[in-house]
Amino acid sequence: MEQRGMSRREWLKRAGKMGLGALALSTSPLTGTACKGGNTEVSGEISGPVPKRFFGKTGVQVSCLGLGGTFNTMANVLLLNVAIKYGITYWDTAYSYQGGNSEKGIGKFFATYPDVRDEIFLVSKTERRNPDRMTQELNTSLDRMQTRYIDMYMLHGLSDFREITPEILRWVENQKNRGRIKWFGFSTHKNMETCMTAAARSGWIDGIMMSYNFRLMGSEAMRSAVEACSEAGIGLTAMKTQGRGLIAAEYGYASKEKELSDKFKGEGLTQEQGKLMAVWTDPRIATICSRMPNTEILQDNVAAALHQNRLTENHKISLQTYAVKTTGSYCAGCGRFCESTLEEYVPVADVMRCLMYFHGYGDYVTAKAVYDDVRRRSGCPLANKDFSGAEQVCPQGLTIGALIKEAESVFS
Repeated sequence: MEQRGMSRREWLKRAGKMGLGALALSTSPLTGTACKGGNTEVSGEISGPVPKRFFGKTGVQVSCLGLGGTFNTMANVLLLNVAIKYGITYWDTAYSYQGGNSEKGIGKFFATYPDVRDEIFLVSKTERRNPDRMTQELNTSLDRMQTRYIDMYMLHGLSDFREITPEILRWVENQKNRGRIKWFGFSTHKNMETCMTAAARSGWIDGIMMSYNFRLMGSEAMRSAVEACSEAGIGLTAMKTQGRGLIAAEYGYASKEKELSDKFKGEGLTQEQGKLMAVWTDPRIATICSRMPNTEILQDNVAAALHQNRLTENHKISLQTYAVKTTGSYCAGCGRFCESTLEEYVPVADVMRCLMYFHGYGDYVTAKAVYDDVRRRSGCPLANKDFSGAEQVCPQGLTIGALIKEAESVFS
């Protein structure tokens, strides 16, 4: 996994000119069951491995497609074998995922195949901000995953860079010196650009995982934040790459969704593959963290990774048009705007994320868990407040008050 023969800057320059994973085009539909990889026609399966990219200043190359571990890995350890087969060596999990079953599944795999461990760039996360509690969770994570170290350890769901206190930094340095973690960073769903920019200035963040998709790539704030992180040598992981909205189909967006899907289907792609390819056009993004709970989704994503150059200008225009037409269905996570207008604090962006999990991913369990945490932090019902000021400053034009009421009804 170590860097060989080319500096990160040289690689970025080359990637920007020729694109990653530029392989021969297939004349067959781009699916996980029959496509062409390189110069080899493969019948019945796709070829690999997926391309690799450098992960910031770590000097390590990671697979450009990463396995997200939010599903119950313990119940699907065989999927990890398939991931290895296609060269998916970036594995992401967290202490909290599936009540620990995500980490336990990875541990079961490493116990069965111990020689594989050093091939994996393993990421895990903690929601704690207290060094003592962080130590407890790190100990548990290492034990669950039956590993001596975690490659990238992250603070989960950072919304303000000031959450990383001097005490946490001393803790990180101690854990690095002990060889229990190699690198440190954070994931962020909220106020992402400000967190990223502050991280770039700090000089001591190794990796960041943030929402990044066809909707957000054109934002000047996001472009500036990504460039700052790239210049600082921070490895960037894109999540929420499908840009799914938080409003149900009955709100009137179903026809636009079908229109987009038909445009991609007519050229042998799915819109999901096209959205992944759009993210890969940015060589500063090291990897995409994708939730792939079954082999069908995994193989379709691998096929997209192997044929990134099949994304045409017409595809990009279709995605941009769709993003504009459905702006009011997507929360960009800029909670600092809407939340600052409220007399009593309500984590609006977090509530919107719950609705995204529910409507966009059909994942009620995760949505309910996040919402319960939001309610606990707020300490009172959320819907009985005036959100008119928040709606006026929302860049996406979201009907925040109505959406808060919907969340209260669905998850309470």
